[in-house]
Amino acid sequence: MNADDDAPGLRCLVTGATGYIGGRLVPELLDQGHRVRCLARSPGKLRDHPWAGRAEVVRGDVTDAARVAEAMRGVDVAYYLVHALGTGDDFEATDRRAARIFGESARAAGVRRVVYLGGLTPSGVAESELSPHLRSRAEVGRILLDSGVPTTVLRAAVVIGSGSVSFEMLRYLTERLPVMVTPSWVRTRIQPVAVRDVLRYLVGSARMPADVSRAFDIGGPDVVTYRDMMLRYAAVAGLPRRVILPVPVLTPGLSSHWVGLVTPVPASIARPLTESLRHEVVCHEHDIARYLPEPPGCPIGFDEAVRLALQRVRDARVATRWSSAAVPGAPSDPLPTDPDWAGGSLYTDRRELIVDASREALWQVIEGIGGDNGWYSFPLAWAVRGRLDRLVGGVGLRRGRRDAVRLRAGDSLDFWRVEEIEPGRLLRLRAEMRLPGLAWLEMYADTDPAGRTRYRQRALFHPHGLLGHAYWWSVSPFHAVVFGGMARNIALAAARIPATPAREPTPGG
Repeated sequence: MNADDDAPGLRCLVTGATGYIGGRLVPELLDQGHRVRCLARSPGKLRDHPWAGRAEVVRGDVTDAARVAEAMRGVDVAYYLVHALGTGDDFEATDRRAARIFGESARAAGVRRVVYLGGLTPSGVAESELSPHLRSRAEVGRILLDSGVPTTVLRAAVVIGSGSVSFEMLRYLTERLPVMVTPSWVRTRIQPVAVRDVLRYLVGSARMPADVSRAFDIGGPDVVTYRDMMLRYAAVAGLPRRVILPVPVLTPGLSSHWVGLVTPVPASIARPLTESLRHEVVCHEHDIARYLPEPPGCPIGFDEAVRLALQRVRDARVATRWSSAAVPGAPSDPLPTDPDWAGGSLYTDRRELIVDASREALWQVIEGIGGDNGWYSFPLAWAVRGRLDRLVGGVGLRRGRRDAVRLRAGDSLDFWRVEEIEPGRLLRLRAEMRLPGLAWLEMYADTDPAGRTRYRQRALFHPHGLLGHAYWWSVSPFHAVVFGGMARNIALAAARIPATPAREPTPGG
């Protein structure tokens, strides 16, 4: 980013590019002619995005002042799209520290504007009564506004778009429960906003007048209750009318477990969201339109936002999902293949088979694993393991896949995450289920010296303490069924289908 200021477009820094909104904002900025630098803790997760070759990616964390200062160099507009929610009981302190570092670094670097996407807060409610989620969002906005850099704070309630956590909750609750007993918060009024409008406001904020530094409420044209949203979702999706029976006894804690049981969203993420729904979140103003005039048909209404999101889901064109960001507490330790592996035990289960199919067909099966296709062995065991993971606060199996055909580095895949993918050869998954150790699953498609297609599979486990060793030996008797069956069934599945070229992904909003 050493080009002079007279070059077309602005120089933008985007944090949170591995997340749901950030991953969609980057291509929007690029398409507007801006130059983009992404600050990411794990740059490899951005490698396979369709826009990866057009943006600069640097390694860093928003709590690392030196890295943030370096990333700010030469930047005109800095987007703050990160949140420490779920990283522990002290996430508010982490948010506070990161926001101060970001604001101070932006001021020192001469950044022209900071743009932050926060949460819509209710009127007439003391900050001490807000949920920790909303309270922290509001505090981050204040810190950035006080940084000395002109700042745009966009405050949104429920974001409706393919893959958003709010849309996934709404979708699965409505589709899976024709009759439901619901918490009292389904009567709370909300002003949802389409993800396309959120992105439009974020992009437009880059050119906000220099003398404007304030917060703006953003929302769609509809003010509805969560009950209304479920009924209207059912109508748009062509489902029979749902029967919804609110009861007052479901607390936010119970509600989060209820959401975790029915939807792909784990209770640890559902709880702060359901806590936030206790309060009415409706826009108090629409002043953003004075600076960013609304094009025809905008803002998008709730029904149309649902229709657009459902169309993307059905067309398998979901660009990012709520699970795009790393699960809080997920391991970031070195790979077991690293030469400087820190020693200790590393248990391994290896399988190898000759496959009566082309290497392309084998890779098609490997890349299509998980989600609706399952794991090719002992479905009951996988289902039980997923439910047990949910019971202890893990992600379980319901996260599924972003794309039914193609994977990319950083994708969540049930209770795994794609750590490495070499198309046509290697898929390495890192476990994000609750375990007393670190676990990986590797699948290879290659050829043997005789030129035959060969499938190789390796499960690895690095135990933490005595409990980790006990865990491995307690489940090892089932490996022949689970991992052996997986290898055999993957080989059989490949033999039954012809090889087809992988589909190119379509960026989406």
